[in-house]
Amino acid sequence: MKNDIRISRTTSENTDFISLVAVLDESLWERYPELKWDYWGNNILEINPNVVVIYIDNKAVACGCFKKKNENTIEIKRMFVLPEARGKGFSQNILRELELLGVELGFSFSVLETLYKQTEAIGMYEKCGYAIVDNYEPYVGLKNSICMRKQI
Repeated sequence: MKNDIRISRTTSENTDFISLVAVLDESLWERYPELKWDYWGNNILEINPNVVVIYIDNKAVACGCFKKKNENTIEIKRMFVLPEARGKGFSQNILRELELLGVELGFSFSVLETLYKQTEAIGMYEKCGYAIVDNYEPYVGLKNSICMRKQI
C-alpha cells in the first residue's frame, strides 16, 4: 500500500507544527537535561511564516522552519522527524524545501546550529552541503553547539 506523502508550506501557527515542536523539545531535554537553561531562550517559538511540515496519510511526521539571520542569510530552526518516520529522507526534503523558499525570498546563505550529540543530524547536514563554521551569536562560547553554513 502506497502512503500519501505531502509537503506543506505553512506558518508557525499551524497546530501540527506546534505539536511536532513540543515533541522535539521534550526529546532534546531528555537527551540534554544539563543544557536546558543554557538553550531555553533560543527555542522560543516565534511567529514565523517560513515553516514546512511533511504529512504521511494526513499525519504530520516532520517539520522545520527558518528565520531571517541577516540581509542575505537564513537560519534553519526546529528541524524534527518523528522517530517512526526516520530513515526515509524527510529531513533532507524539509531542508531542501526551506532552502528553496529562502532562495525565492532572495537569501543566499543558510546557517544552523545543532548540538554535538546530534551525530545523525550533523551527518545529514554535511551530506546536504553544510560545513562546520565558527559558532555565531548567540552560540559563541557554547562548547556543546555545532554551527554550520551553506551557500544556497
